[in-house]
Amino acid sequence: MNVRQTTVWRALNTALHDAMREDERVFVMGEDITKWGTGGGIYGVTRKLVDEFGEERVRATPISEEAIVAAGVGAAMLGLRPVVELMYSDFTLLAMDGIVNQAAKAHYMFGGQFSVPMVLRTNGGAGIGKAGQHSQSLETLFAHIPGLEVVLPTTADDAYGLLRASIKTENPTIFLEHKALYTTKGPVTGEILPLGVPAVRRTGTDVTVVGTQQGVLRSLAAAERLSDAGVSAEVVDLRGLYPLDLDPVFDSVRRTRRLAVVHEACGPYGFGGEIVSRVVEACWSELDEAPVRVTAARSPIPYSEVLENAVVPQVDDVVRAVLALVGDRHAVSGA
Repeated sequence: MNVRQTTVWRALNTALHDAMREDERVFVMGEDITKWGTGGGIYGVTRKLVDEFGEERVRATPISEEAIVAAGVGAAMLGLRPVVELMYSDFTLLAMDGIVNQAAKAHYMFGGQFSVPMVLRTNGGAGIGKAGQHSQSLETLFAHIPGLEVVLPTTADDAYGLLRASIKTENPTIFLEHKALYTTKGPVTGEILPLGVPAVRRTGTDVTVVGTQQGVLRSLAAAERLSDAGVSAEVVDLRGLYPLDLDPVFDSVRRTRRLAVVHEACGPYGFGGEIVSRVVEACWSELDEAPVRVTAARSPIPYSEVLENAVVPQVDDVVRAVLALVGDRHAVSGA
């Protein structure tokens, strides 16, 4: 593929087309993915797949997340490579036995006789007014489960390259897209990216800001604001929670000597605590300040845009947290 500008949803769609052309074992299944003319589900990611590959490899399912995931696990154990779509990550809670007790544990429980190369594609996060039951950030929950891989693409290039890699891995993978980023556009190289490798989105010298998805984009916007005040922020995108090589984060913190972690999930028991803990363990003597977390409040996500913005961390919240880390000598207008 030549480098081209495209949206996240189109990059995902292209990744599915390419994976299915390359490997006949790959098939997709989910609710409403063959309906509405050319198909595509509610965000268009499976658009036109049924036109090329037919209903044997593009399977419309009943409205039962438990049954969808269970069928995917069984198909994967028998040698296929299913890509299971659930409309929202909130609905994974209806299928947790299949995800946690079956997909994650089958390789171990059967002594390595079976693998479960299943990708569960879904979306999480807030920002488009979907309210409390369609806006949760559940990535930490899945990262806590041994046997699962958890991928969090931010850019269109990530969407393509990380989905291709997730389909190739032998492990069950929770591929969590962000519903507010589907229409964001960026360059796509067509390269298959390694899982678990963070990306430095902006270099800086005064503070390391670590995040995922919308948290990364808001951190980049905050870094622009901070630069006007003479604060140089380095922004690191984790791109997933497991596997995860934190060496790029450690290297960054050893240079900047400060850390802020940004995520949309509520703060208590969120993945920010894990990042902070591991940075403190690895870089204790090189930290000038205690790391901080910039997270959502411990609250359901409200439907109201004003209340949603108050609960989920915004650009101003990141700016204020970083200013507190670097000291009172800096000020940003409007922060």
